[in-house]
Amino acid sequence: MSKGKRENRLTDLAQDLVNFGKSKGADEIEVSILDGYEFSVDVRFGEIENLVEAGSRALGLRAIKDKKTAFASSSDLSRETLEHLVKNAIKRAALANPDEFSGLPLFSSKQKQIPSLNLFDPSISDLDSKKKIAMATETEKIALEDKRITNSHGASFETKKIKTVLANSNGFLQEYDQTVYGLSVGLQAGDTDNRVEDYWFSMKRHFKELEQPEKVAKRAVNRTIRQLKPKKIKTQKVPVIFEPMMTSWLMGFLFACVSGISVYQKTSFLADKLGEKIGNSSVNVIDDGLIHGMLGSRPFDAEGVPCTATPVIQNGVLKNYLCNTYAARKLKLKSTGNSSGAGVSPNNFYLEAGEIPPDKIISSLEKGLILIRTLGHGLNPVTGDISRGAFGLWVEKGEIAYPVSEITISGNLGDILNSIEMTGNDFSFLSPVTGPTIRIQELTVAGE
Repeated sequence: MSKGKRENRLTDLAQDLVNFGKSKGADEIEVSILDGYEFSVDVRFGEIENLVEAGSRALGLRAIKDKKTAFASSSDLSRETLEHLVKNAIKRAALANPDEFSGLPLFSSKQKQIPSLNLFDPSISDLDSKKKIAMATETEKIALEDKRITNSHGASFETKKIKTVLANSNGFLQEYDQTVYGLSVGLQAGDTDNRVEDYWFSMKRHFKELEQPEKVAKRAVNRTIRQLKPKKIKTQKVPVIFEPMMTSWLMGFLFACVSGISVYQKTSFLADKLGEKIGNSSVNVIDDGLIHGMLGSRPFDAEGVPCTATPVIQNGVLKNYLCNTYAARKLKLKSTGNSSGAGVSPNNFYLEAGEIPPDKIISSLEKGLILIRTLGHGLNPVTGDISRGAFGLWVEKGEIAYPVSEITISGNLGDILNSIEMTGNDFSFLSPVTGPTIRIQELTVAGE
């Protein structure tokens, strides 16, 4: 079967099942199909430890009858199986409790055309398995050439090619294609009593934008060896600089707190704070699903709601929660195009960059910590409190003095948003949730 016929078959199948569900008594029905192909290889000390190369298809559906909802899924896309699935889902919906907020989003004629976001790289078909394995092997080999590296967690290379088809009984029928490439390596340095570890990665939509093995390897090496021979410090309150990876971690915590689901469940300290100032005037956080070629971009969410650019925090003021249709109805708001099915997920969720180079932020510090890695849990969205084990670099008189370990950082997300003193210009979309280097006025760093 040709590619075009296969794609048409999937859209026809989705629409036919919607029509079938309506004919069997569903008030509303939604059908989504994912058709994908993935490759991943893990290499350690030059040997392949794990290799996956497989295609997969999955269908999910939501049937609603009298405000009662049932979900179903299948990897068997035969018509007989799926029609049986639809009929059973409608029967099961009758057993559920009615919910006034359930139901599909409404659509207008303006949503017939979806934007082209440059999410698909057609050259993925030209990249054979040998090349993919060689990318991982070369990355680890370059890293291990540095004699300060004593062990390897391995290098990985992966590709994904995914078609998304969505149809529902409110007249929505659309699809889009996407690709993802990823290259990473994890390393250790030091001996048994002084062992440190770190990693680096690159993940992009297009192969030509992926960092080359040498760059990934050297970033991983530098991030690892800078932690060698750490010292302990006394417990104290000091300014803390978050590297971009750590800002991304902080933004991930913030997303959990602005999720409409967390808000209506009252499990977020930001509930009932729309329109209030929750950060200083330099803080601007945006969720944008329409940035061309980015990992978090998509033309529409899992319910077919168009993705857009949503200001979450603007000049320190909380402007929007991020919602799917259900959360939006519960909160008497509008969906922001962040549905991931039954949940809410970020698109490109980021803290806007400032104008200060990272080295200037470091040189501005008389004494403090550069946070480079955290571990453990210790995040409480109900209160915004943070307490996590951490690793960092100690700064004195504007210069990195030595690495530190066996510390814990603690503070509160609300306080952090209000005490961002400096924002770096080193912004890049390493991942869908991200941000630049930032300097926080003060956090508790617990040591000895």
